[in-house]
Amino acid sequence: MLGPSALSGPTAAFASLLDMFLRYYLELPLAFADVERALLDEPESWVPGLARDAELRGERLLAEVGFTVADARIDKRVEIGFGTPHRMPTKTVLPMRWRAVGAEGLFPSLDADLEVAGLGPARTQLSISARYRPPMGALGRVLDRAILHRVAEATIKDFLDRVGEGLLERVAAR
Repeated sequence: MLGPSALSGPTAAFASLLDMFLRYYLELPLAFADVERALLDEPESWVPGLARDAELRGERLLAEVGFTVADARIDKRVEIGFGTPHRMPTKTVLPMRWRAVGAEGLFPSLDADLEVAGLGPARTQLSISARYRPPMGALGRVLDRAILHRVAEATIKDFLDRVGEGLLERVAAR
């Protein structure tokens, strides 16, 4: 189950100081209702590089996330999960979490909200607000400030751009 943090009191305030935040958005030339319907459909139709992996403990949703540098793609496989959507009259928020598969201690887990909001009759904003805590304690925080936060920004931008393309294709196919 994804949702607000169970932390409370002074511990929550300290924990939030360790978290890093990312936000990115784009606009789609589509009606809000069409984008919302496509977003809430099966993730295979719009999550880039998503595959199902059957294991003894059940199915896992796996995706490739990353970014492109000088015509070379840098990817990492993540296990991705979605929470219960929160629908409001003018927007819908879909909680999401991903964690690295393999070498988990070297990569942060990410908690995010995918949001679609109508901007007009045929225009919708797709956005992501994400939170992560750099791994490896104090060393990880220093590395994150130096360069890894830019890697996280590039990864989130690439992910949302590819989700937007998937949603455009999904709506066009209907």
